[in-house]
Amino acid sequence: MFDTFRNAWKIEELRKRLLYTFLILVLFRLGCNVTVPYINPALLESMFNSGNMLTYLNMMSGGALSQCAVFALGVTPYINASIIMQLLTVAIPALERMSKEGEEGRRKITRITRYVGGGIALVMSVGYWFILRNMGALKYYAGWETWFSMAVIILCFTAGALLVTWMGEQIDSKGIGNGVSLLIFAGIISRWRNLFGTIGNMLTEAQGGKPQYYIYLPLLGILALAVVVFVVVLTNAERRIPVQYAKRVVGRKMYGGQASHIPIKVNMSGVMPVIFASALCSIPSTIGSFISFDRTAHPFWASFFDTFNYSSMVYMVIYMLLILAFNYFYVAIQYNPVEIANNLRKNNGAIPGIRPGKPTSDFIAKCLSKITLIGAVFLMLVAGLPILLGRITGMNIQLGGTSLLIVVGVALDTSRSMESYMLMRHHKGFLE
Repeated sequence: MFDTFRNAWKIEELRKRLLYTFLILVLFRLGCNVTVPYINPALLESMFNSGNMLTYLNMMSGGALSQCAVFALGVTPYINASIIMQLLTVAIPALERMSKEGEEGRRKITRITRYVGGGIALVMSVGYWFILRNMGALKYYAGWETWFSMAVIILCFTAGALLVTWMGEQIDSKGIGNGVSLLIFAGIISRWRNLFGTIGNMLTEAQGGKPQYYIYLPLLGILALAVVVFVVVLTNAERRIPVQYAKRVVGRKMYGGQASHIPIKVNMSGVMPVIFASALCSIPSTIGSFISFDRTAHPFWASFFDTFNYSSMVYMVIYMLLILAFNYFYVAIQYNPVEIANNLRKNNGAIPGIRPGKPTSDFIAKCLSKITLIGAVFLMLVAGLPILLGRITGMNIQLGGTSLLIVVGVALDTSRSMESYMLMRHHKGFLE
């Protein structure tokens, strides 16, 4: 990857794209440290260390949510809007037809996604204002100042989310890589500076009478390196289904006859099942943090909310089962074996040893099911291991698996984007 970056830096066009991308990321990080007026963020620190949904959203925003910054919502509204549009494209025939209209159809869907993302950002901004009010983090609670500060806070959060979305689109068109993914990448990397604080705390604990931390620290380093290698290998792994195209004569020319393959990646859904599962499992603990009740008078609700604490074994089991379910669901809406089989038949292609039509679609569905299970187990291990280690060592690393998947995936995608740009430049004569 470093060789790819060094070679790309030597090319003027790619160097300009890299510098533009870096400039956008710097502006994004600056916006993550500009606090919205009329708020006291110091009163919210306890909310973002309890392993609830706000902890997850704070990780996605690069810590901007805990600081009540202008970019506090980050790209979360746009991601939610994109997921909603993907589901609606499968469910609503009009959107499905629009997605198949080529570049113009995709442009229309992108415009609708922006509007949906803006609406989600507005709703999230209002909800976050109520959280700030309930936690006593606002400066005004009576008079016209309350309504004015409310309007300023909500508009700042909403405008910040829309601006972050625009910055991601600018990276897509003028920079390198996927803009939204790179913004999440920059936010997560900025949060990893807390790792040094965690290491310092472990050394302090070891000196304070817990010598086992001297063993935990090197083991965690070795395990983290092994997990990174594991994630890289599984992210790039794929099953290739061979395809043979029949020869056909059109006029005086012969077409077809070549062999190809259908690539099926082991981790087809990426980090989306982990994100979905994290969000759902964090909802009960988030609700519990907003409700004040007597734990001794209501032992059932106290035990219920404790069950969904990230350090609970029940939480880990539910979390991993949701990852498995969401992985199958996401692959099901992304890949249609019947459509793949029909496309092969239209192009005179066939899988060796498999008859065209329904046998081909059944074979592809069977392969998808097996690969999806392997990918789901991979995600469950990466996401569940930090929770287990956190339970053993007492460290707050429940989102380590999600962060690692995002960082490694974005790094690999950006490297592939630079390689494709360099390939186009070296083979420019063939493309003209």
